[in-house]
Amino acid sequence: MKYYIGIDLGGMSAKAGLMDEEGNVLRTARCETNAENPTEVTAGDLADLAGRLIEEQGVARGDVAAIGVGSPGVINSESGTVVVWSNFHWKDVPLGEMIAKRAGLPVYVTNDANAAALGEAKYGSGKGYADSVMITLGTGVGGGIVLGGKLFDGYRSAGGELGHTVIRRGGKLCTCGRKGCFECYASATALKRETRIAMEKHPASLLWKFAPTPEEVSGKTAFDAARAGDRYAKRVVKEYIESLGDGIANIVNLLRPQAIVIGGGVSNEGEYLISRVRKYVEKHIYASVEYAPLAIVCASLGGDAGLYGACAYAMQRVR
Repeated sequence: MKYYIGIDLGGMSAKAGLMDEEGNVLRTARCETNAENPTEVTAGDLADLAGRLIEEQGVARGDVAAIGVGSPGVINSESGTVVVWSNFHWKDVPLGEMIAKRAGLPVYVTNDANAAALGEAKYGSGKGYADSVMITLGTGVGGGIVLGGKLFDGYRSAGGELGHTVIRRGGKLCTCGRKGCFECYASATALKRETRIAMEKHPASLLWKFAPTPEEVSGKTAFDAARAGDRYAKRVVKEYIESLGDGIANIVNLLRPQAIVIGGGVSNEGEYLISRVRKYVEKHIYASVEYAPLAIVCASLGGDAGLYGACAYAMQRVR
């Protein structure tokens, strides 16, 4: 039996898991991370985290085939280098090599959104589909592409930036410098922005019942008020779903995956969101779903998707 370790690296913590060949996560562990720490310290902490899993599970180090890491930022997956991670001020950090030296094991690094997409594809809601695309709806719009069961991340791992495809020419200014990006309209940040605008315009709206102050607005506020019958909230939700649907339709028309997996905080709305998105997308894609069926589903692994994906990535790279 061979084992694999997956590490989901985040800005405040890292979570690691030890997986067997059959996809069972046997043990997990966490450690804190901090942007102020030198890169050597962070790499050492991650190697020690892997070592702790091996020791606590009681497996032989020689039976661990590899470590996979899902890291934020632009990643050169061939070299295991974090090209840039702005939140940690990292530039050209050979993370894979640094962890490998201390852990004594092969280390493979990919982008954290790609890892989450692979995790859902192999062990979550995308299981059973050879081709799937995951879209995460959080502060921004991220995601990853899995084709033929393997990650597709483009030349030098710089592809798959789904949130920075334009859906509104000349639209809102994005943090990337372009206008009208998918992210500007379909992220949780965008949803909260439009909810606040509706609240300011309509003081009698039920939106105020679910968020007594603009600061209390969340990605749930408009959906909760819409379910309660508020027409202004329904408009916010409708426009949000149409923007999300436009971005998904572009992805489907380009790649025609078998499944779109939606994750991130907004996906907690479940079928209330998914059924409406599905209906909109089916009307706006080229070639009917009768000919080329398309599943649109909620992610199921939650915060563990990156951990599962990092394990799966290590498994794929070794094989």
